[in-house]
Amino acid sequence: MTVILTYNPRYLTRLKVLFRKLNGNFKKLWEQDNGDWHWLKEKPTPIASLNRSIWRLSVPAFSFHFMLGLSTIIATLGLLANSAAVIIGAMIVAPLMGPIVGMAYSTAMGNRKLLRRSSFTVLKGILLTITVSWLVTSIIGLDTVDTEIMSRVKPTLIDFGIAMAAGAAGAFANTRRSISTAMPGVAIAVALVPPLSVVGIGLAQGEGSIAFGALLLFLTNLICIVFFGSLVFLFQSYGNLERAKKGLAFSTAVMFILGIPLTLSMRELIVSKNVRHQIEDFILEKRESFRDADISSITVTPRKGYVRVDLEIAAPLGSISQEQIEQARSNLSKYVDRDIYLDVEVIPVRRLTAPNQSNR
Repeated sequence: MTVILTYNPRYLTRLKVLFRKLNGNFKKLWEQDNGDWHWLKEKPTPIASLNRSIWRLSVPAFSFHFMLGLSTIIATLGLLANSAAVIIGAMIVAPLMGPIVGMAYSTAMGNRKLLRRSSFTVLKGILLTITVSWLVTSIIGLDTVDTEIMSRVKPTLIDFGIAMAAGAAGAFANTRRSISTAMPGVAIAVALVPPLSVVGIGLAQGEGSIAFGALLLFLTNLICIVFFGSLVFLFQSYGNLERAKKGLAFSTAVMFILGIPLTLSMRELIVSKNVRHQIEDFILEKRESFRDADISSITVTPRKGYVRVDLEIAAPLGSISQEQIEQARSNLSKYVDRDIYLDVEVIPVRRLTAPNQSNR
């Protein structure tokens, strides 16, 4: 059986007519009872209005210093008290995001005068925040270093990604009046004042590593906001690439330099998380050496060439020997395929009972 297919021009004409009818019906359906929605089409903020707004945010006025000082006090006390809610409140109050967005805008526009003004304001804000935090910590006299502080001393590429998105969101929110209320959320996400407050806390406590790590986090946030905020402004035709290329090149170089310690911290974080899960599984599931012990905490710290494991356990006095610890270290090292330094802190447990008359 042979099937012969022939081309008929009438079929093509009918398809065209059918397509036009469907397209016409779709347009009628779309426009029916929808009214005139042209006013919903959102346009970027006029350049003159945006320019005035960012200039106001970039000037180091009295209100800027006053609010930044108060937000620093709130953030420092929240960090010392290990209160996440208080720290979030400090992020919302802080006005430091404004001049940083000004740096991004001036980079895109090639406006050197605005760039100098906003950079000077940011520098004054940095010094003010660190100084106030240092004074508050010195007056209170607390030497505690809790989780809220430690979470800001080892930035990684994750923090880089957060700052990248927050910088783009901050720049875009400034160009759209309808979403200008998103700025507090941006300030919470990128966290500018808390890292600087940790720098002041570290200096007051004589902990240089804490101060350096927190400063690295702030610089990461700062340069990402400037770079990716500039790209958002350029994408919306504020400024031009020719004027912005020097500033973008400088920002790219700084990001590359900051990316080195961030990448190393990211690798350390991945190793720490993976090894920690392996060690916890081994200790909790195959705990022959700690059969009579109650494990209180497990701390895993990657070091150069080995992994340090700190255990805090509660056990009867004399129930755990040095040989058991050596055996546990050997088994653990084989299980995770890494050299292990095992440090076990045994808290003596003495159980006292007073049985009733029937059990005596």
